[in-house]
Amino acid sequence: MGALDSIGGGLEWFMNLFRLGGETFMGLVTGIIPTLIVFITLINALIAIIGKEKVDGFARKYGKFWLFRYTVLPVLAVFVLANPMCYTFGRFVEEKYKPAFYDSAVSFVHPITGIFPHANPGELFVWLGIASGVTALGLELSPLAVRYFIVGVIVILIRGLITERFTMFFMKRKA
Repeated sequence: MGALDSIGGGLEWFMNLFRLGGETFMGLVTGIIPTLIVFITLINALIAIIGKEKVDGFARKYGKFWLFRYTVLPVLAVFVLANPMCYTFGRFVEEKYKPAFYDSAVSFVHPITGIFPHANPGELFVWLGIASGVTALGLELSPLAVRYFIVGVIVILIRGLITERFTMFFMKRKA
């Protein structure tokens, strides 16, 4: 019951931390990871079937409209390419709109995670933490995930429009 026992107890706690991490990882391997792999494969297959050129043309054509530019385009970008590749969809908008598009896309990588976890695996741990609290209360996750998604779309629209205004203001000031 001296220093050696304290050190031994500390080492045991430390090793149990890794055991618990291993158990959590195995839960992901037998749960969410195979689902994510299949879903990403499906998305890539759809893009291949439709054709990359058609997908690019669609996004470039409708990226001219502010409502599409700050709602549909970021949602598609995050859904199809996931974080961080989704930001490359900015190539479909004019240079002056790129900061606002980026702001919209980066603001959507969390709200989409509840419905489409493949979109941002880094945020999955945040969602799973919230989900465990909600399920502990005996509530369903689906309504919360849908609400996150809807509020996320509203927020990215607002952020896109505000960032666009700021960008235009500073571009005029610079010129």
